Amino acid sequence: MKQRVLVTGGLGFVGSNLVDRLHSIGGYDITVIDNLSSQSSNINYKADYAEYIIDDINNLDNIKYKDLDFDVIFHLAGLARIQPSFADPISYFKANVLGTVNICEFAKRCNARVVYAASSSAEAGPKLNPYSFTKWSGEEILKMYSEVYGLSTVSTRFFNVYGDRQPTKGTYATLIGIFERQYANGEPLTITGTGEQRRDFTHVYDINDGMICLSHDNHSGEIYNLGTGVNYSVNEIAAMFDSAETKYIPKRPGEAMVTMADTSAAAKYGYSPKQSIKKYITKKVSV
Repeated sequence: MKQRVLVTGGLGFVGSNLVDRLHSIGGYDITVIDNLSSQSSNINYKADYAEYIIDDINNLDNIKYKDLDFDVIFHLAGLARIQPSFADPISYFKANVLGTVNICEFAKRCNARVVYAASSSAEAGPKLNPYSFTKWSGEEILKMYSEVYGLSTVSTRFFNVYGDRQPTKGTYATLIGIFERQYANGEPLTITGTGEQRRDFTHVYDINDGMICLSHDNHSGEIYNLGTGVNYSVNEIAAMFDSAETKYIPKRPGEAMVTMADTSAAAKYGYSPKQSIKKYITKKVSV
């Protein structure tokens, strides 16, 4: 019997890739909810093997959704990125905190397991910026729902995701996406600060496989890192782009100097990252 899954934010960068991965594995009836408000969301990511609801997750208590029922909810909907959160913290709280409460309430009604897309930005301290705080708050909400209501919840901290469908411009753009666009246009690669900040760059395929691995079991609010266990400086990443010209710009506030995932806990559930950032960039620059 197929598992019924809901992917929130399933028309975004990571979410749409997750929908494709679930379909390729097989055994899932897939429904997506997305309000298309994110710069990374795209209606063209719709697939004929999933059902789509174009609405906000904060509207799931509407009577029109009373008959929806799921076994697993992959909760990826929300506002991303550190820098824009400084200017509009209220929107981040509505989407990332209230939205997560609403997902947990909906999951409680369905008795669905919740797999939450958290953020590695909380590793350096959740109070450095509104984005990190709201994503960390989501983790705490899941813990509470597990402890108080017995809901199966698990948080997966993403480490610097890159890959197919990543945004390459705008406030949601990833570092790798920005570098790809600049390299393709013959522009200097813009590096913030000294470029010595180090990040664990993780392919979206590995992120999705990690979430799926963790979805098979019941959990009680635990947090698992989804990364590679290897990090690179921004300068090292820029150097992989075939000796491209670089340009240094001022350091941005609220960002950690070093992140790197300890994936040993997730490995116990079968998580094993396979993608290489070096191979990915080499393939891109050779096109």
